[in-house]
Amino acid sequence: MDQAIRVRGLVVDRGGKRALHGLDCDVPVGRVTGLLGPSGGGKTTFMRCVVGVQRIVAGEVTVLGLPAGSAALRSRIGYVTQAPSVYADLTARANARYFAALQGVPAEAGEAALDEVGLSEDADRLVGRMSGGQRTRVSLACALLGDPEVLVLDEPTVGLDPVLRRDLWATFHRLAEVGSTLLVSSHVMDEAARCDELMLLREGRLVAHDTPDAIREQTGFDDLELAFLALAEQEDAAAHRTQVRA
Repeated sequence: MDQAIRVRGLVVDRGGKRALHGLDCDVPVGRVTGLLGPSGGGKTTFMRCVVGVQRIVAGEVTVLGLPAGSAALRSRIGYVTQAPSVYADLTARANARYFAALQGVPAEAGEAALDEVGLSEDADRLVGRMSGGQRTRVSLACALLGDPEVLVLDEPTVGLDPVLRRDLWATFHRLAEVGSTLLVSSHVMDEAARCDELMLLREGRLVAHDTPDAIREQTGFDDLELAFLALAEQEDAAAHRTQVRA
């Protein structure tokens, strides 16, 4: 299987408004694919579709060859939401051991996951007394349990200092090197260059989907933020021409 995630004609409405407009894309196996774009552009909605918790209007999403949300995928996908998804009244270690038990893996796997995200020294702190960035890392450690084939990470580096951000991205690439597929969202454009592939979402539309180097070449800009702005302007101009013709 070359593609871990396959999306065709995906349409989603949220809050009475169209959130995703007929998306078509493939996310390759064993790569770090960045889902980037401004806040409110549809990144979280797209990720919810991938993990099978979002009602869709039209289209289909398959993950590892199965319909998104299938029971058989539950042990094969790790999902980290923007809000911490662990227990605030437990320590990081207790959370990791609890989720390890739920997934039928040894408690030692929890220790290894905490070490992977750089929380070994803080493992016995209550999650409720941790910073937002630390809580996110506890959530990530719990998502890593069971070695999921696909990791869906919604803005996992928000609130982290530059060193921790660098270290987490190194972790993401180590996971990809051993075969995991990562879909990582961010609205911080300087993280774009850390991805193997980029999906640029704006107002629920896929503006670009390619490697960072290919997007640079397409737009003529080395700075990926400038490249994104150029692509957005091209899309606006095309939409205006369509309206004029209509």
